[in-house]
Amino acid sequence: MNDATAQAIYFYDRHPMSGQIIKAKLQAARGHLDGVTPEELWPHDQDHYGGIAATDALAAAASIGPGTEVADFCAGLGGTVRYLAHRYGADVTGIELTASRAQAAEELIALVGLQERARVRQGNVMDVPLADECVDVVVSQEALCHVPDHAKTLSEAFRVLRKGGRLAMTDWIANKPLSVPDAKLMWDGMAIQPLETLATYGELARAAGFRVEAATDLTEEWGPILKQRLAMYQRLREEARVAGTPMGHDAFHESYIRFVDLITKRELGGIRLVAVK
Repeated sequence: MNDATAQAIYFYDRHPMSGQIIKAKLQAARGHLDGVTPEELWPHDQDHYGGIAATDALAAAASIGPGTEVADFCAGLGGTVRYLAHRYGADVTGIELTASRAQAAEELIALVGLQERARVRQGNVMDVPLADECVDVVVSQEALCHVPDHAKTLSEAFRVLRKGGRLAMTDWIANKPLSVPDAKLMWDGMAIQPLETLATYGELARAAGFRVEAATDLTEEWGPILKQRLAMYQRLREEARVAGTPMGHDAFHESYIRFVDLITKRELGGIRLVAVK
């Protein structure tokens, strides 16, 4: 296991959102876990900037509908996998590096009865455990920032897509180079790899063979969203402190505060990339 892989797994094994936490919240709200519907998970498992609306935007850009075969790169706890399977009737396979999160995703899929259309497999998006030309769409949300080789990942997306297939993804970008201390903070706290720019992401996609339809700068849109998320994480830490339970990964909290500051200053930002094979 290389340093990048180990750091990403270390980060996600300590992430403030987990399958155990989601189940505990459902248990507290419902009194039991019988008959949980996919919609009941949405307030807890849509851990993406902009929530369901952001996933709907990707689904529209990728023309996802009933029967669309989708691969979700860096699927995490499977929130997008379950949402696209239930809301759009797609057949979705998530690829997730961290074994504990892949297992938790599968447990949540089973909890809401979506096993026939949704699954999350443990694997690396730089070497995707899927056959050539086997899916119609590849999606990814705010996750390739943890992957050290974006060119290889986009080439893998191109490989697994059928001709005419679509890539729709969001990710962090660097609007200006990070300082050495900030780069170290992002690495230590959130396993962030060197980031692309708005321009270089398009260049990498074209080099992989894609025709780029759109590369949209999301920096302004993300600012208020991320401030709200920081407030949520701070509230969760305080709840944990009061309850006498672990307050989470301190380095993550420190780096997230700085991340929001850098987004506000437009030094970091976001991209929505849509491309066609």
